[in-house]
Amino acid sequence: MRVLGIDPSIQSTGFGIIEYSNNAYTVINCGVIKPSRRKLFHHRINEIKSRLDDLIAEFEPDEVAIENPFYAQNIKTAITLGQVRGATLVAVASHNCSLFEYSPLEIKKAVTGYGQADKSQVRMMVQTLLNIKDKKLETDASDALATAYCHLNSRIFHQKIKESERER
Repeated sequence: MRVLGIDPSIQSTGFGIIEYSNNAYTVINCGVIKPSRRKLFHHRINEIKSRLDDLIAEFEPDEVAIENPFYAQNIKTAITLGQVRGATLVAVASHNCSLFEYSPLEIKKAVTGYGQADKSQVRMMVQTLLNIKDKKLETDASDALATAYCHLNSRIFHQKIKESERER
């Protein structure tokens, strides 16, 4: 199963693609989408959507997982993030991908075992769990990989429960 994880932000949208096969995780690609701050807001959102369209078309994920923040520092930040999420959701829907949403708490717990972990702890655990040697892994990319990892673990867990029920 191949999953695209997305950590949406107007300044730096993280993405990470992980494949799970033969009980092993493989990072296919990861990075950040950083639209120029000089562009008008709607052009920045369009760039994020277009880049996500390209990633989905190129890597053909089976499913997409996105971080669903439950708070923002202020109303303007919340509105901006909502607009970026909207563009992200349109990109996912236009490729007919299944979408799954996880809270930051769920993602942090899946990766670190602790829901209040900070970004550097998440980054370190993502590098360890996914055997990433690149010390320059950007925080937004590691957050997106953590989102994909969280989703894969959830799917694997549910799959094992179903298999166990069939065996009974």
